[in-house]
Amino acid sequence: MIVLGISCYYHDSGVALVRDGQLVAAAEEERFNRKKHHNGFPTLAIAYCLGEAGITIDQVDHVVFYEKPLTKFNRMLETILAYWPLTYRPWLKAIPLWLGQRLRIGTEIQNNLGIDKDILYCQHHLSHAASAFLVSPFEEAAILTADGVGEWTTTAWGVGRGNQIEMHQEIRFPHSVGLLFSAITAYLGFRINDAEWKVMGLAPYGTPKYVDKFHDIVDIKDDGSIRLNLKYFVHAYSTDRTISDEWEKLFGQPQRPTETELNDFHRDIAHSGQKVVEEIMVKTARHIQQETGMKNICIAGGVGLNCVANWKILEEAGFDNIFIQPAAGDSGGALGAAFYVYNCALNNPREFTMTHALWGPEFDDASIKAALDRAGAAYTRIDDVEEMLDHTAQLIADAQVIGWFQDRLEFGPRALGARSIIADARNPKMKDIINAKVKFREAFRPFAPAVLREKAHEYFEMPEGMDAPFMLLVPKVRKEMHAVLPAITHQDGTGRVQTVTAEDNGLYYRLIKKFGEKSGVPVIINTSFNVRGEPIVCSPEDAYHTFVHTGIDALVIGHYVVTKKPEVVDYEAGMKRSVALEAGLKTAEIASIR
Repeated sequence: MIVLGISCYYHDSGVALVRDGQLVAAAEEERFNRKKHHNGFPTLAIAYCLGEAGITIDQVDHVVFYEKPLTKFNRMLETILAYWPLTYRPWLKAIPLWLGQRLRIGTEIQNNLGIDKDILYCQHHLSHAASAFLVSPFEEAAILTADGVGEWTTTAWGVGRGNQIEMHQEIRFPHSVGLLFSAITAYLGFRINDAEWKVMGLAPYGTPKYVDKFHDIVDIKDDGSIRLNLKYFVHAYSTDRTISDEWEKLFGQPQRPTETELNDFHRDIAHSGQKVVEEIMVKTARHIQQETGMKNICIAGGVGLNCVANWKILEEAGFDNIFIQPAAGDSGGALGAAFYVYNCALNNPREFTMTHALWGPEFDDASIKAALDRAGAAYTRIDDVEEMLDHTAQLIADAQVIGWFQDRLEFGPRALGARSIIADARNPKMKDIINAKVKFREAFRPFAPAVLREKAHEYFEMPEGMDAPFMLLVPKVRKEMHAVLPAITHQDGTGRVQTVTAEDNGLYYRLIKKFGEKSGVPVIINTSFNVRGEPIVCSPEDAYHTFVHTGIDALVIGHYVVTKKPEVVDYEAGMKRSVALEAGLKTAEIASIR
């Protein structure tokens, strides 16, 4: 039994292929076409998944889309009518698109795949719920989903038992914790649906000065349910703004123009807004725990990527265990839809637990060598794996920044040891070096630690043996380790931990262990192998291009090590290019920046 799940047309396009209850492959389209947050039909990702499974589309039994277009269209129409004539422009923009494509998504999918079999549909938040629970290690668990909006739902909770899911309560559009956080993101001059984690990164530098003002914006009940004060928002009827003039009057300053200087006001807004989102999520989770009595919780939806709120839930809501799969946003809807069909609709028992994120393409040494040769790269091959790991660990200890390209590509927005930039977490200068000369991004942006799971409790305030494989939890760094790990210790003394095991990421585990043997500290910096505005690298060509055009010192790719570059990196040009990429400029405009 083969099920293909598809998510597209709204946010990040993603695909997941399930065969006989096991995940075979999963990937986002952006990794292949190199367009960050691409939301079009995932042609290349589907081709990859089918190829990984060794099948053709005709061998797929069921194709399922991650939400219900007709229900979503109903919400669009009701909203347009409710806010008329303010919705005149959204009407002109949206209706042709819906009538021309989105009400025909089933036909679109059939035509793109060249099939005539029926297309199945799963509700948006049910796809999220399934993506969280059905691949979790729990036999039963509470489920919390939260994002901007699906069809009507913005937040929902329910219970999973065995291979079945029951959703119990929901909050509906226009009241949304996800859209609240997007509004904060936009007010701070960052791109929504792209830079919400910048708000999380900026928050520790501020104070909760504006929490009371945010309570004017959103009414939060004891059970976590919310009502937005809609005089501060325009998301119900605007296509180009999220906040109203009243929002700017309330805080006394206009929306920050993109790329302008961040000051204490912006830092305090980020801190206060993050605190309010945490309050909503913790109160909601606590209510769910009290209602269900469950000890396990699974979380999904874009707000599930707010790793600070996730840790607060684990600490304060009464649950013993938490699970968030790595693609908690819309691309993961494809994963949930596929497993919902296989487990819930077809009543098959659950047989799969997601313990790692490595579900994308892998490249053998022959492919890597061919790519490096085509690029004219100078490289050294190290055949012995232990020698290669020892050499890489020594490079890290020598304060080198490494592009690490091994194994299958990660599914979801985090690099987790397959397409990673790695460095020494003990070096107090490393954060500034990587932000300025490699990632070309804001200096406040933090980096995550990767640590051997059995050693994590020695460096972070977390239980011994606790799993945090997807970099979605933020415990405190132990006080005595702040000076030991300055490059990954956030302004507030926390760290976005990734625990690594030999079972799920063997080569990466051995590298960190080898570095620990050399340095006495089995912890390294792990950040995504990309520059600002670009997707994480997928292919050897992507990796070499990023190596050449950034301040990465060495590229360790398969058994090959590259340290020489054909030209000197122009860091100022790199910054301008990455800003242009993030701003979504056209390819020709970006290419003109050298």
